[in-house]
Amino acid sequence: MIQINITKPLHTSDGIIDLVVNKEIQNSDFLTLFGKSGSGKTTLLRIIAGLEVPQNGTIIVDDAVWFDSRQKINLPPQKRNVGFVFQDYALFPNMTVRQNLEFALKDQSDTKKVDEILAIMEIGNLAKMKPEHLSGGQKQRVALARTLMTNPKILLLDEPLSALDSAMRLKLQDELHEIHKRFGITSILVSHDISEVFRLSNRVFKISLGQITDDGRPSEVFANQQISGKFKVVGEVLSIKKSDIIYIVEVLSHNEIIKVTAVKGDIEGLNIGDKILLSSKAFNPIITMI
Repeated sequence: MIQINITKPLHTSDGIIDLVVNKEIQNSDFLTLFGKSGSGKTTLLRIIAGLEVPQNGTIIVDDAVWFDSRQKINLPPQKRNVGFVFQDYALFPNMTVRQNLEFALKDQSDTKKVDEILAIMEIGNLAKMKPEHLSGGQKQRVALARTLMTNPKILLLDEPLSALDSAMRLKLQDELHEIHKRFGITSILVSHDISEVFRLSNRVFKISLGQITDDGRPSEVFANQQISGKFKVVGEVLSIKKSDIIYIVEVLSHNEIIKVTAVKGDIEGLNIGDKILLSSKAFNPIITMI
């Protein structure tokens, strides 16, 4: 179990706010931190990893104290047994895929471990290649594989799939799900994608301005939005255009562009790039074979 009870001031576009977290995370949970940019999601990941220091509080993992401001305990990152996967891959460009994985080995003679992870991640055919010759999806798969080499107790994922196209993102979501089931690693993901939350998580912390405003299963957390439509789809706002007395909102969802009519009240506070949930109470689908 991970017990987190910390506070830390954050400098944001809204001024200085306090990140306040007092939660327990069960072993083998797949938890997603969901919220707007600047709300404190990535900072919380970095605090768990030991890359940032809270102002005060405690972090206790399976009865081991990782941080205690009163007792002046602050375990360094290399002693926390945490795997961190970033959006930008962070691979060593001068090393092959295999060498990147070998570098992460605690026991350099354990070459069987490298072969095992290469096989699990289905990247054995890339073993002799350097990162410059890999696609974005391949690089992220290698980055995840390298993290697994350390047998982490906790896997921290900072929007690792957000730069990938929809098809590759869905494929890697499936792989993350399989890895979580296979290894049972407690996983904490930062994501802005509601569909990704539902596909991967058994628990969500909804964070706003440093505060956890909701905590529960995805169906519980997002049901609190009180949307009761028959049809729901997650998408990203591409454009907002005025047409007479209404607005036309273009939304990208899984490589499809959806045009939605809206009134002024619907678009207040809505910006290009925002993730939104569309719903309709009167959706009557027609099924056609293709």
